This record gives sequence, C-alpha cells and structure tokens, in this order.
Amino acid sequence: MTAGAPRLQRVCFQLQVKAGLIDEYARRHAEVWPEMLRALKDTGWHNYSLFLRADGLLIGYFETEDLEAARAGMAALEVNSRWQAEMAPFFEELSGAPDEGFLQLTEVFHLEDQLASAAEASPGT
Repeated sequence: MTAGAPRLQRVCFQLQVKAGLIDEYARRHAEVWPEMLRALKDTGWHNYSLFLRADGLLIGYFETEDLEAARAGMAALEVNSRWQAEMAPFFEELSGAPDEGFLQLTEVFHLEDQLASAAEASPGT
C-alpha cells in the first residue's frame, strides 16, 4: 500500500450453504449478474472472493475502506435486493439477508501488518 492510501479493512465471513443446494450455489456464482458485479465494485467491495467447501461451508473475504458504508451502499440498490432475495434460500440458519446475516470472523494474524510493526520496532535491521 502506498503512503497516503486509505487503509483497507479486511473482512472475512462464514455462512453455511444447504447440502442439497451446493452445486446450484456454485453455478449461480459462476454467472453473477454484471450489474451486481458493478454494484459491488462501485460501493467499495474490493478483492472479494468466496470459498466453498464440499460440505457447504462458505468463507467469504473482501477488503473495503468502510464496512458499514459498503453495506449501506449495497442496501440502497435494487439489484442487491433482488440478488439477496435469490440467495437467501441457499443458506442454513440465516437471519436476514445473506449480506447482513453472515458471521464475521476476527482476524488474528496478518503477515504484512506484523512485518511492518517489526520493521518500525527495529528500524536498522
């Protein structure tokens, strides 16, 4: 990251895809609507990836300058409402829309952050 660039928040989350819907979920994400892709980018969801285990465990990761602003930006868009309505039936134990009901994981290690801290602590090495 260059000096003066905004610090991006790294967000990792977990959801559980229903066993009988795993293949269909993966198929739908191979063909995300172009307007949904643009909406995510325009509202600050960067470097966004989803990882799906064979048993339906879904791990998502993205970077954003402001999580609440990114969520609010998407919530204001009609395309997001349609997408969330289509995706909601795929998940177990979901309260609300998938983009609001995911379990956010706590980051406990990031290599670059620790390397930067170590360099600051011992500048001559």
